[in-house]
Amino acid sequence: MTVSIYHNPRCSKSRQTLQLLEQNGLTPEIVEYLKTPPDAGTLGRLLDMLGLEPRELMRTKEAEYKSSGADHPGLARAQLIDLMVAHPKLIERPIVVKDGKAALGRPPERVLDIL
Repeated sequence: MTVSIYHNPRCSKSRQTLQLLEQNGLTPEIVEYLKTPPDAGTLGRLLDMLGLEPRELMRTKEAEYKSSGADHPGLARAQLIDLMVAHPKLIERPIVVKDGKAALGRPPERVLDIL
């Protein structure tokens, strides 16, 4: 049973989610996505597991959202994913993956649904 967390140690929700996983006896593989961003294929699979479209997983208040052009309404799914790969700060966090299922830890307790 492998559990992964796409984690930003500077984010309180991400830290809380990691702590919740550990309190439930899990030692997740930690992916610091700002240092090692997922590739487009991985991000596409994460979106599918979450049942979300790219904009629903984007941090729209980040400066990169506008400066990267991600705010353009005409962008296709693949273009938005490419922007998230190029600017990983745009990716909402944390994302927990277990057994082909994923959950966004907002709030952190939401990840319990896939454990």
